[in-house]
Amino acid sequence: MAPALGATASVKGGSGLSAFAMSKFGIRAMAQSLAREFGPQGVHVSHVLIDGVIDTEKTREYGSDTLDSKIDPAGIAESYWFLHTQPRAAFTHEIDIRPYVEKW
Repeated sequence: MAPALGATASVKGGSGLSAFAMSKFGIRAMAQSLAREFGPQGVHVSHVLIDGVIDTEKTREYGSDTLDSKIDPAGIAESYWFLHTQPRAAFTHEIDIRPYVEKW
């Protein structure tokens, strides 16, 4: 499996974020192209969109008053593991990871 890391800007632009959105749109397009190119050889290329703050020591205080406001790193790992082990008969190229409270 070869994952490409994206952000919300991979699928929608935002005011003042054109350069960031352009680069993230590009990563998503590259992942799609590589998936189509190498999929027939058994290589699974996926795009993972991370939409939110990841819960780390540095972000612990940010949004601490809201339950489930940050993404648990273990949850990210589980999502990547799912992409790696998913059945080929029910396959996904892209997954969005966000905390429950994130507005999207």
